[in-house]
Amino acid sequence: MSSTRRESVAIRALRSSIIVVTMILACGPVLYGVLLSLRPFAAVLNNPLDLVPSLDEVSFDAYWAALRPTTAGGYGLGGFLLNSLILGAGTVIVSVLVSILGAYATARIRFSGRSVGNAVIVAVYMFPGVVLAVPLFVLLSRVGLTGSLLGLVIVYVALTVPVSLYMLRNYFIALPSSIEDAALIDGCSLMGVIWRIVLPIALPGIAATAMYVFMIAWNEYLYALLFLVQARDLWTAPLGIAQLTDFDTPVTILLAGSIVVTIPVVVLFVFAQRLLISGLAAGAEK
Repeated sequence: MSSTRRESVAIRALRSSIIVVTMILACGPVLYGVLLSLRPFAAVLNNPLDLVPSLDEVSFDAYWAALRPTTAGGYGLGGFLLNSLILGAGTVIVSVLVSILGAYATARIRFSGRSVGNAVIVAVYMFPGVVLAVPLFVLLSRVGLTGSLLGLVIVYVALTVPVSLYMLRNYFIALPSSIEDAALIDGCSLMGVIWRIVLPIALPGIAATAMYVFMIAWNEYLYALLFLVQARDLWTAPLGIAQLTDFDTPVTILLAGSIVVTIPVVVLFVFAQRLLISGLAAGAEK
């Protein structure tokens, strides 16, 4: 075997080994948590390192207990998941709609102070959440929106608009402007260009931005705790998971709740992956 052939084989073997080790490190703890959540709590205490539970041990009682409302003896995670879905969907819709128009304006329209505005957008995104917590709480408390999902949606929109503006602006800049110029010459209005030309081509970037905004709203904990601490019925999934960390909560229920919380994000990525295919806009100019 020649030296070039040996080097190629060694590189492929090293690459395969790195991929396998990375998958084991990334998926191993998750798989272990899933297996533990399917076992009775007593069996986990007796033998927590048993990676392959027997068929008679497999039980979904931990999942039902985590999802059941507190009035039925559960931990109420099902209602918290619904609240998080409402918050995430509302935040994505408002934030992306506002950001599309703002990002297109900063990317295409020439106006005075455009560079300063772009810098301010990035600067606002860099502010720590703790700095904005007190002002936002004071403002919303004066209008009576604390302790409500609507008030939290407003907070999440304020938090996510800067990052979604920044992401969409960079994507719009990368799009060929000659298509828009041709549409304007053919008599299309500016809003028509955005709706008929820009949005279809920019769909992968919009989908990526929407998923990122959804994950921010889904995983956010500080503002949810600050605004909803007194309204337990409106708690979000992160607050529900936090209550499962009590010492008297069985570890199987904690694992079951953690796994259930990750499912919506995984499902979102599975169904939206075709929108993220790079090169969807390839050949658009032709």
